[in-house]
Amino acid sequence: MNRRHFIATSAVTAFSAPFVRAQSKTSLQGAVIGHGEHRYRVDLEWCKAKREVHPVKNCHEMVMDAQKRLIMITDEAKNNILIFDKDGKVLDAWTLNLRSGHGLSLDARDGKDHLLLCDPGAGRVVKTTLTGEIVLELPKAKDCGAYDAVTKYAPTEAVAGPNGDIYVADGYGSQFILQFDAAGEFIRKFGGNSTQAMNAGKFMQAHGVTIDSRGPAPLVLCTERIRNEFHWYQLDGTYSHSVYLPGAFMSRPVIAGDLLLSGVCFGMKPNDYRMWRERGFIIILDKNNRVISAPGGQQPKYEGDHVGLLLQDQPVFRNVHDVCMDDAGDLYGCQWNADQVYPYKLHKV
Repeated sequence: MNRRHFIATSAVTAFSAPFVRAQSKTSLQGAVIGHGEHRYRVDLEWCKAKREVHPVKNCHEMVMDAQKRLIMITDEAKNNILIFDKDGKVLDAWTLNLRSGHGLSLDARDGKDHLLLCDPGAGRVVKTTLTGEIVLELPKAKDCGAYDAVTKYAPTEAVAGPNGDIYVADGYGSQFILQFDAAGEFIRKFGGNSTQAMNAGKFMQAHGVTIDSRGPAPLVLCTERIRNEFHWYQLDGTYSHSVYLPGAFMSRPVIAGDLLLSGVCFGMKPNDYRMWRERGFIIILDKNNRVISAPGGQQPKYEGDHVGLLLQDQPVFRNVHDVCMDDAGDLYGCQWNADQVYPYKLHKV
């Protein structure tokens, strides 16, 4: 693959090319997908929610709390947050009336769990209890000196660092990572918008952010969705390194033990480097950041240190916006623009 050609083509077509609809095949119920030690049985009927009680639009992200409950954010204002047990039963639901609920991270420290929620449409980042009480709201970028009055701010993800600092990915805005202290005071921004194909540490879409604690020192990890890259930074925003995964338009990074997972929201086709909807799957990377399994995708193949083009294999998913791993190693796939479908569960085999 010519990487420069792919990036240029993807950037042009990401927002302008016509998208295709892949037929959803419910016959994939019970199918086994994935590779190596990370293979899973598909459960399309895991969720027991009733649409008349707990409707969803897009199931954006999911985390597991200390009580082993699965917490999910939607952009359905009636119930921004749905909380499930591992059998798919709804345990609780609440809302902050967010019209574009998008980002959801768990902040677990001092024996307490809190949530960080992002609403890009309103430019809001809030920290809440598990029952929806707001304990902190970050200032908007123009109000804290991060941006001027006309620069767009539409945060898609926020995560708490080891000392409580909060890192916010402005993925639908101006492509910076904004760093705040635990009290909500703005510290700095890094990253930023780039239309240059090979501008390391810059973004065309800084979609998701987390803390990667697998190495000797924690690093800020962010997805560059349009360019199919993960970017790593030191906690002070100094750029460290990147990993390029051709064909994988990842939504956000998820750390689970030594693994790095991400939902691939968009994909490519063989010999077609454009970004296509409804070509989603999941990728699983080992501690060396090599793709070792792609549930719903073709088997990853490497030439030396470089992985080949990653493509959908079976249409289990349309557009995977997030993946969550529970304490048993099972996965849950949340989807965007998939006819308001609830999450699917992948049982590890």
